[in-house]
Amino acid sequence: METRTDPDSAHLTLTERLDALPFTREHRRVLVGSGVGWAFDAMDVGLISFVLAQLAVTWQATSTELSWIASAGFVGMAIGAGVGGLLADRLGRRQVFAATLLLYGLATGASALSWSVASLIALRFVVGLGLGAELPVASTLVSEFAPPRIRGRMVVALEAFWALGWTAAAVIGFLVVPNGDSGWRWALALGALPALWAVVVRRSLPESVRFLVSTGRHDAAEATVRRFERSAGITPTTPARAPAAPARPRVGPLPRVRDLLAPGLRDRTLTLWAVWFTVNFAYYGAFIWLPTVLHASGLSLVRSFGYTLIITLAQLPGYAASAVLVERWGRRPTLAAFLVGAAAAAGLFAGAAGSAQVLTAGMLLSFFNLGAWGALYAITPELYPTRLRATGSGWAAGVGRIASILAPLAVPQLRALGGTPLLFEVFAAVFVVAALCALRLPERRGQELEE
Repeated sequence: METRTDPDSAHLTLTERLDALPFTREHRRVLVGSGVGWAFDAMDVGLISFVLAQLAVTWQATSTELSWIASAGFVGMAIGAGVGGLLADRLGRRQVFAATLLLYGLATGASALSWSVASLIALRFVVGLGLGAELPVASTLVSEFAPPRIRGRMVVALEAFWALGWTAAAVIGFLVVPNGDSGWRWALALGALPALWAVVVRRSLPESVRFLVSTGRHDAAEATVRRFERSAGITPTTPARAPAAPARPRVGPLPRVRDLLAPGLRDRTLTLWAVWFTVNFAYYGAFIWLPTVLHASGLSLVRSFGYTLIITLAQLPGYAASAVLVERWGRRPTLAAFLVGAAAAAGLFAGAAGSAQVLTAGMLLSFFNLGAWGALYAITPELYPTRLRATGSGWAAGVGRIASILAPLAVPQLRALGGTPLLFEVFAAVFVVAALCALRLPERRGQELEE
């Protein structure tokens, strides 16, 4: 690679130098390293839906017991998201990211040894603590390294790893779970892989430059920026100017949750929480129970898993479309449009009759729902300054997890009242509310992150 010097680097801050770079192999390293962890997260969440379907057969677990197994993980995720975001703003994005991978990987492996519904519920709670913290921290890390002109696309690409992980869960569910009464145990044992990936993250991924600057670690931030500049073939003639304040362990006050509701941030925070809540309710209500709903409709367990796998694959083009549109249309219109599409797809699912209609409606729901998730993860970190970015992302996710706790518990009740049609009509209405809230969010396409 040809190396060139940048005569203007002395006039730029560290973050300006970072933002001026093209996409390099170091950006790819951050994206893929974070994305693999993200895929493992999705695989773990997706596996539980297949486990629930088999436990209904092998353990004769009731709908209430299955609901609590699903919801226990989301209780942990709600707590983990809020705590993980705060820790990431205090200790660093990479440190917390690696720790969360280790925690939920080990706990998922231990879940394979569960001897009762109660033990599985307890272990799923611990798994949830790690899962909940990992997602907002990973999206914050990628967002803070991404060049502004493609930041939304990079975060959607990160979120696309969710489809890979959920597809892996569907493959494992299709091939492993049905193989005997212990198939679900082997599936959960495979979920211990994130513990190994935690070592890779800790050793190979850089810490966020913006976090290092905000905590006064100028030398470490300089070294990281130079690493990215070398990857772009740039050799600065002089280092960036030193910060005005002397380096110290922390610059500015420690992040607090109440800061998210300060006058300048209150409206966007409450609106963002509303979007996260509604999207989580509709998504997890539909997809956690999807194999069980399909099985209850008359499909065999193996065939219901096969349908779920096909529906899951429709997530990938949804992410691809969202990745393009967040930079062409913007985050807000893309998010709202995909949510409206998800509402229409849920309505089609409610009225679906026959396998072909169920499959088509499910694929459309998967396409639009996951495209919306990509846009939501793109917009969330952009709404907060550096010292509150992980906290804001974490608490938005945490509020959303409250809905993901309630949704699996509500599904059996809604099905008892009106069957699958009523269930998906409710989801369609919730998606419409989410779209209306999304239109109130600020648009920050192409803008530099607030420091």
